[in-house]
Amino acid sequence: MSATVSGFWPRLFALLLLSMTVAANLARADLSVEVIGGGSNRYPVAIVPLQGESLLPEAITATVKSDLAMTGAFSLLETGVGDALAAPAQLNAAAWQQRGARAVVYGKLVSLGGDRVRLTFWADTVSPREQKLSAEFDLAPEQLRDMAHRMADMVYEALLGEKSLFSSRIAYITQSGKEYRLQIADMDGRRAQTVLRSRQPIMSPAWSPDGTRLAYVSFEQQKPVIYVQDLVSGQRRVLANFRGSNSAPVWSPDGRRLAVVLTTSGNSQVYLINADGGGVQRFSYSDAIDTEPAFSPDGRQIVFVSDRSGSPQLYVQALDGGRNARRVTFEGNYNVSPTFSPDGRQIAYVRREGGRFKVMLLDLASGDNRLISNSAFDESPSFAPNGKMVLYASEEGGRSVLYAAATAYPGRVRLGTLGGQVQDPAWGPFNP
Repeated sequence: MSATVSGFWPRLFALLLLSMTVAANLARADLSVEVIGGGSNRYPVAIVPLQGESLLPEAITATVKSDLAMTGAFSLLETGVGDALAAPAQLNAAAWQQRGARAVVYGKLVSLGGDRVRLTFWADTVSPREQKLSAEFDLAPEQLRDMAHRMADMVYEALLGEKSLFSSRIAYITQSGKEYRLQIADMDGRRAQTVLRSRQPIMSPAWSPDGTRLAYVSFEQQKPVIYVQDLVSGQRRVLANFRGSNSAPVWSPDGRRLAVVLTTSGNSQVYLINADGGGVQRFSYSDAIDTEPAFSPDGRQIVFVSDRSGSPQLYVQALDGGRNARRVTFEGNYNVSPTFSPDGRQIAYVRREGGRFKVMLLDLASGDNRLISNSAFDESPSFAPNGKMVLYASEEGGRSVLYAAATAYPGRVRLGTLGGQVQDPAWGPFNP
């Protein structure tokens, strides 16, 4: 594939290589997407079917529309094949403005011979008329879906001026009967692939910052042991198998070490360990249970859960600040599963109230807490790499489902399951 946008090819090649390698011997179980709600001030945009798209095995514009819709940030206008535009000169900006569009995304596909095509597309605002995006790529059939996510990324960033997330991926655990699977998928739940299959529980997947490895806990040795698995080669190794329990791994932002929870001292405490398994250092010191660590984006602090005050609450402790931990939650008597937002200004966590488990957002500057989920059993929040959505597991009708909630306004995306239980979702980083 060739492209006129510099830097795209190396990133897409790495993504394709990773996906093809993992997919070679893996089972698939895609999720479905249902968008619920959205922002009250959504950006009205027309995604016009690409001229010549009917010849493709998979429509690119359908994926672009689905991606943009699931953020809740866009209002998509109805369009049809008759709206297709092959060049900027064909765009009637006044007509699209009358239809309510603030911007129009359009383009064409031209055969290059064989099964390869050239995709050219544009994004223009209509009042004032301004071309925000122009790009061209030569594609093989197996690259169409990745290209669709990339096109959605480019449109999102061109129109909103924010870093996008559609080429990122998610990891989660499924359980069906006695079988557990560690799976990864596109951020919309499509193209799910099984990374690890086990008859023993798997839990707590954590992406490395470069998105090439997963740390997780497996009970295959009849106790919780932390593994790290390379997603390209499939090779895995034990990271932590100390006396007692080894759990809750999370990577530091530079990928050089992880925070984990060990019980070598008797009770659960937070430790730091190098990515090669060496250099183990105790981080938290209490007579209570300290667990579920998560690094701040700058790597200087860790938030974790401790019941040192009598009930599970969130504490933040600097890596160079001695043993002083600062309590940051004071409402409710059960606050767990914290994770920092990518900008470090918020912490997503789970609060139990009246027997219901809710995902909350804590603003660290103001101390304000805001509810972003609305089911009874919501757990394991994980921020999108751009901080605009939070992925979490929930339960409906006795079945587990995954949701992605917007952080700026009420609205969420429901990712349905094909069967079994889904737990411990983790949103991966931006693709390399």
